Amino acid sequence: LWLRSDPPALRPAVPAALLAALHLLQLGFFFRYGSPALSFPPAAGPCSAPASPRLHMAFISHDISMLRLFETFLENTPQLTLLLYIILRTNKAELSQGLGMGTAFLCVSWALLDYHQSLRSFLQDKYELSLASSIIYFLWNLFLICPRILALALFALLWPYGVAVHFPLVWLAMFLWVSLQGTDFMESPGPEQLYRAMVAVILYFSWFNVAQGRTLHRSIIYHGFILVDSTLLGLAWLWGRAPEEEHSYLLPVVSAALPCYLLGLGLRVTYYKWLHPNVQVRQEGRYDEVDANGGGDGVEFRSFLEADLVNRRMQWLAQTHFSLSQPAQPHFLNGAVAVESAV
Repeated sequence: LWLRSDPPALRPAVPAALLAALHLLQLGFFFRYGSPALSFPPAAGPCSAPASPRLHMAFISHDISMLRLFETFLENTPQLTLLLYIILRTNKAELSQGLGMGTAFLCVSWALLDYHQSLRSFLQDKYELSLASSIIYFLWNLFLICPRILALALFALLWPYGVAVHFPLVWLAMFLWVSLQGTDFMESPGPEQLYRAMVAVILYFSWFNVAQGRTLHRSIIYHGFILVDSTLLGLAWLWGRAPEEEHSYLLPVVSAALPCYLLGLGLRVTYYKWLHPNVQVRQEGRYDEVDANGGGDGVEFRSFLEADLVNRRMQWLAQTHFSLSQPAQPHFLNGAVAVESAV
């Protein structure tokens, strides 16, 4: 779908049968992002002049960040939950399993940080995250995700088939919530529903903003719902476990889950209160609030010289995640600097 919606200057002209074969063999990703190096001619169209590889890479770099986020929550996070379930079920863990699980938790938080940094780099006149801001952003996501995955694994430990009921119900609630907020990510209604379905999976594990405006109330509703849901899952495990069960070591772990989640919320408040880049902007008399009031009229995007090469999907996401700021001064970058800033 993204390949079809790419500007003609970036869309290679190849037979439909070849594209179908590439996607069937799971090579569509590599073809789309490797086509500049392969030097395929562009598809015919009013803007079919070849784009330079640098402009092409600048266009798709943000898509790659979004795809990495999809992969994290549609594949890696469910696998992490399954791995934790297997370790608890067998009541033993190899060193490689422990290292792999720890690395997976870190990778999930890193994907969220990378996505946020990618959106911020898409906009001009926006301050980059400092080292301290990046660390706190990373840690708050880590402390919020760990208790969630632990609660799901514990629930599955006693009722494996219960997860098959729990996930569709929570996913459906998140899908309806996303639909009510309204999104405009894809070019047509059908693919938009697919995008909302993917976002609902992300929301099953972690917060993800999909609408413009202040996120305070939406965030309170979401975290309140996840906190209650995860607490009920943990209590269900405590209620259903046998007193003589060998998992007595899990009691202190479960007891630490709630403080861990609250610590994550506290770090998030700390970030937005003292470490967010808007603090520096306000000190300079400007405004760079994330998830604040307003639409997208004042959002200034980095110029890539050709307006047709602006990534409309990431433009919409940037408008969603970043507020109206005071109109930035026109900022025209040459191709090399634009790619360096975007990538």
